[in-house]
Amino acid sequence: MNITNKTFLVTGGAGFIGSHIVAYLITNGAAKVRVLDNFMTGFRKNIEPFMNHPAFELIEGDIRDFETCRKACEGIDHITHQAALGSVPRSIKDPVTSNEVNVSGFLNMLTAAKDANVKTFVYASSSSVYGDEPNLPKFEERVGNPLSPYAVTKKTNELYADVFAELYGMKVIGFRYFNVFGPRQDPHGPYAAVIPLFVDGIMNGTPVYINGDGQQTRDFTYVDNAVKANILGMLSENEGAFRQVYNVAVGENFSVNFLYESIREMLGIDHQATYREPRSGDIRNSLADISKAKILLGYDPKYRFMDGLKETVAFFRGR
Repeated sequence: MNITNKTFLVTGGAGFIGSHIVAYLITNGAAKVRVLDNFMTGFRKNIEPFMNHPAFELIEGDIRDFETCRKACEGIDHITHQAALGSVPRSIKDPVTSNEVNVSGFLNMLTAAKDANVKTFVYASSSSVYGDEPNLPKFEERVGNPLSPYAVTKKTNELYADVFAELYGMKVIGFRYFNVFGPRQDPHGPYAAVIPLFVDGIMNGTPVYINGDGQQTRDFTYVDNAVKANILGMLSENEGAFRQVYNVAVGENFSVNFLYESIREMLGIDHQATYREPRSGDIRNSLADISKAKILLGYDPKYRFMDGLKETVAFFRGR
C-alpha cells in the first residue's frame, strides 16, 4: 500500500505496539507520522531511532486533555489509537485512573478526530471484552460479562466507537488484541506481560512465577500481526469493514506451561518456575476466530506463535 502521501497519528506511539506501528509507517515512507504520548508507560528509547527523521513528529501530552488531542489531530488523515493503561491487575488496583485514561481519554480522541474530519480511526480494544463467555473459539458477536475494570473500559470504547460511527458517519474500527508480544515489550514493573517476564527471569536466574496451574491457554499474537491489522484497517477501501470490531490473533492457543518450557528450551537454561495462586480477573482459556478479519480486512497473520517467540527471545538475548 502506498502511504507516501498520507499523514498518520499514533497515540501511545512510544509504547510497545505503538512504536512498532511507527516503525512500519516510517520505514514505508509515510508523509507524516505524529506520535502523541505522555510516557506514563511508553519509553523514549522506543522512538529514539525516528526522532530525527523528517516525517516524524512528537507531541508529549496526555489524552486526558482535550486541547492536546485536538492539536494532535490537526492535518491528520488516519489515526491509530494505542494510548491506554493496560493490565487487568492495574485496573483492579486503581480503576479510577484506568477509566480516566481508557474511557475519558478515548472519548477525547474520538471527538477530536471527528472535529478534524480524519478519514479513518482505528483503536486498540482487548480480548478481555469476552469476559465470562465460556465458548471457544471467541467470535466477535458473542461476548460475556466483563471480569475486570480494564475489560469494562475496553467494552465502553467499543460502545462509544459504534455510537460515533452511527451519529457522525466516522469510519471506525476496533481491534480485540489477544496477548500481543514481541521485541521491546517491557519486562520490568509490577504489570509486565508474561513473555518478557519469563525471558528476563530465566536469563537472569531470578524468580519466575506462573499463576495457577499453568494450564490456562492463550492465543499468543506476535506484534507484527497487530501492526498489519492496524495498517489494513486504517487504509481499508472496503466500506463494509468499518463500524466493526475484529479479533487480532493467530487462531491457535497454547498453555502457559508450554510457553514457559518453550522459552526455557530456546535459551538452553534449566530454570524452574514457581507456581502461585490464580490471578483475579483472568480468563481461563482464550482462542480467537479470525475469519471476520480475514474476510473484511484481508488480515492473514504472517507470524505463528513459535516464529514470533523465536524472534522475541533472540531480541532479549541480544540486548
